[in-house]
Amino acid sequence: MVLSATEVNKLKQAPAVEGVLPVILQRWSARSYADRDVPLSELEKLFEAARWAASARNEQPWRFIVATRNSPEYNKMLDAMLDFTRPWASTAPVLILCLAYTRFSPDGSPNPFHLYDLGAAATTIMLQASAQGLASRTLASFHSDALRKAFAIPADFAIGSVIALGYQGDPSALSDKQLVAMETTLRTRKPLNELVFSAWGEPAKFQCK
Repeated sequence: MVLSATEVNKLKQAPAVEGVLPVILQRWSARSYADRDVPLSELEKLFEAARWAASARNEQPWRFIVATRNSPEYNKMLDAMLDFTRPWASTAPVLILCLAYTRFSPDGSPNPFHLYDLGAAATTIMLQASAQGLASRTLASFHSDALRKAFAIPADFAIGSVIALGYQGDPSALSDKQLVAMETTLRTRKPLNELVFSAWGEPAKFQCK
């Protein structure tokens, strides 16, 4: 029997860690979305949160094209997606194309941090979404050239990703057994000793022994 949306959401929660914000532990990347529109007032909160993300020189290089289901912009984003991604992405009521200006505005010099800063803003959107009871997933399986052409994106803007967003749906709504299996699998993460060092290759020690 396939798990319900509520059961999957419970399964996907990260273990409690004292002092870590609950919204960080609760956020996970969903593929199945309910047939329910997201109010514009809820979407506005997401972008207001992203507006306050950190960026190099306060450049705020991120730009977002937000598309709601059945709009021409939404269909353009779907058309640019790879075949494996399109069926589940099409269940999301909102798709957000994430872009970054590649130069610093004051002098036009290259901004090597544009994608880093875009990632910070996009993460802020997804954390805010989780706090609002919304599900989201970042995807990169699309044809960049098709998106650039469809939306007439200038050459000095980089395409980062697309965020699928909406209210979580039951995994049984997914059309592919492989997708259902991935949707209902327990999340895992690498341990800190593989990620955080005090010197290269030397795990940082956070507790005295």
